Amino acid sequence: MTDQPGSHRPPKRGHGVSRAEFRAQVKSTKADFERQVQSTKADFERQVQATRASLDATSERIQARTGRNLILAVLIGLVLGGAMLVSLIIVKDLFMIFAIVIIGFTSFEFAQALRHAGRNVPRIPVVICAVGVVPAAFFLGPAGQLLATFGGILLIALWRVALAAFPAHRAPVRAVLGDMGAGVLIQTYVVFLASFAVLLVALPGGQWWTLAFLLLVIIADTGAYVSGLNFGKHPLAPTISPKKTWEGFLGAALICMVAGILLALFMLDQPWWFGLIFGGLIVLSATFGDLAESLIKRDLGIKDMSSWLPGHGGFLDRLDSILPSAGVAYALYLVFA
Repeated sequence: MTDQPGSHRPPKRGHGVSRAEFRAQVKSTKADFERQVQSTKADFERQVQATRASLDATSERIQARTGRNLILAVLIGLVLGGAMLVSLIIVKDLFMIFAIVIIGFTSFEFAQALRHAGRNVPRIPVVICAVGVVPAAFFLGPAGQLLATFGGILLIALWRVALAAFPAHRAPVRAVLGDMGAGVLIQTYVVFLASFAVLLVALPGGQWWTLAFLLLVIIADTGAYVSGLNFGKHPLAPTISPKKTWEGFLGAALICMVAGILLALFMLDQPWWFGLIFGGLIVLSATFGDLAESLIKRDLGIKDMSSWLPGHGGFLDRLDSILPSAGVAYALYLVFA
């Protein structure tokens, strides 16, 4: 039989082979890509682990030198600083809320530390009085500040006397007087000094003076830390705070006076020489406040007032330099502004 035209078609050679080869190539390319991804991922993880190990080692060295987790301390400082900036710059009245939270927690923290040291300080009136001083100072000025402070002292004293009527709180008269004195210490050292910042913010343009003195306190602490870490050899007050040095203090003084000049010219509209006075007085008050709190902690036998702020210790550990500096800044405002 003769084949009809078109009845026999030659096979399409190579069609099936090309598809198989194509699939094999796809699989090979995919496998190569996955291996490359895995290799890149492994390299990235190794780099992350090496970087993390390096940061941890650096953090451990710093913590061994300073006793603080510096990275965590910086993060917490940025959060608190951001909240403070918002309350000062955007809506000045918000600073009153910020101050209520900070002063209230600090007073409660200090009362807890005194109680652990054996003083039966009533915490409820301590917090009530601390919170009450803020609006009194903000809206009524110095008269409200003094009235609320003395009223708070009286309330804490009467509260402690009333507690003595209960068997669990009975104590010799000398011990009760000591508890009342501890309450007075909280009201004068924490609440009264902190309320100067509230008085200052309430004044015209006072928020900028408050921001300026807070910046100077931060600069003083940072300057003392960096200078002391690199050049510190001679202890400033070895029996109170062994890590503080004269080199750290002088470094803080130098950078504070430079910063004071800049703040005086560009923020406070004051002459340059006022910046020298401002920076010099703030570095003195900040150092005094730091040493005063260190002396209190040494007397109580504790390292930090609390552990509420990791990397910092407690609220009072962060406010120690600010408390006396607030009074200095308020006095400078009254004289120069």
